[in-house]
Amino acid sequence: MNAIDLFAGCGGLSRGFMDAGFQIIVGVDNDQAALDTFARNHIGAVALKADLSNPQTFDLIRNVVSGRSIDVIIAGPPCQGFSLTGPRHFDDKRNKLYLAVFDAVKEYHPKGFIIENVPGMATLYNGQIKNEILSKFESLGYNVKCQILCAADYGVPQIRHRLIFMGVKKDIGYPHFPSALFSPANYRTCREAISDLPSRINDIGKEVDSYSSDPKTDYQKLMRKASSVLFNHVAAKHSQMVQNTIALVPEGGNYKDLPAGWGESRKFHVAWTRYHGDKPSNTIDTGHRNHFHYEYNRIPTVRENARLQSFTDDFVFLGTRTQQNRQVGNAVPPLLGYYLALSLRAIIEGGND
Repeated sequence: MNAIDLFAGCGGLSRGFMDAGFQIIVGVDNDQAALDTFARNHIGAVALKADLSNPQTFDLIRNVVSGRSIDVIIAGPPCQGFSLTGPRHFDDKRNKLYLAVFDAVKEYHPKGFIIENVPGMATLYNGQIKNEILSKFESLGYNVKCQILCAADYGVPQIRHRLIFMGVKKDIGYPHFPSALFSPANYRTCREAISDLPSRINDIGKEVDSYSSDPKTDYQKLMRKASSVLFNHVAAKHSQMVQNTIALVPEGGNYKDLPAGWGESRKFHVAWTRYHGDKPSNTIDTGHRNHFHYEYNRIPTVRENARLQSFTDDFVFLGTRTQQNRQVGNAVPPLLGYYLALSLRAIIEGGND
């Protein structure tokens, strides 16, 4: 089945769909570094730099699609307008970017679609935006359902909640979301995810390196696939004061566990958070240096965060370190995308998840 990815970023969601057997025709975004990463990791797909709020962008997409049928549209419109941590204005133009997805569905009449966003959108403005999305897509002839999913339920070693809209043509069937495969009692953990990677205690490493040990868990084997080379595992250089401060935070602790007078510059919910090795990580962010390795006195590397997001080790991130971290943090976990793709494909083909 052919799919297009709108607001693709580096392509976490579309990578999951690729792993489920979909052919990604084009990924559209306006972030060049993210598109470079998308092109490197989505062989056969076109990485199109364009502004989806500009109607002329659809002419560019038509040229790429070139008459092929589009079975599925997937999209992750920027969430800043909806985010509970940022300014929220009903007329924020970012809140309307999902209309680009609406226009694409209206033009290509796919069998189904997936839209991903932050959970806060479900209740924002008393649910007005969510209800508007539901009604607009239903008017195009789709059965639409939305649900907040937790990535950890699908084997991602991270507590990450996302609001997912799934639409299916009314003459095909009804949306249903994949059943949870894991529960809090057996969630995959940080240690299961990254304990095989070099510690970087004595050196920061390099962009292309080698493994220092064999995989220790099934998840690590899954992430390595057939990889023989380790990419993007470069440690940050912290000042001695920062290292000393991190050292005072116990495993699973945060700024509240610091002695008086330490870490005074950061006092908010996630400040100075050290992951717990035997639990999933917190939501991976875009690299603002508030989360730390469960054992070592440093922030996680791009590769460690990518593992916690369920990117396999053959997925290479391009750009500066800041750009790489932003790409990882903004992405949909590929493993979550994979199970969404399997469910949607089963509905379209008339099967069950």
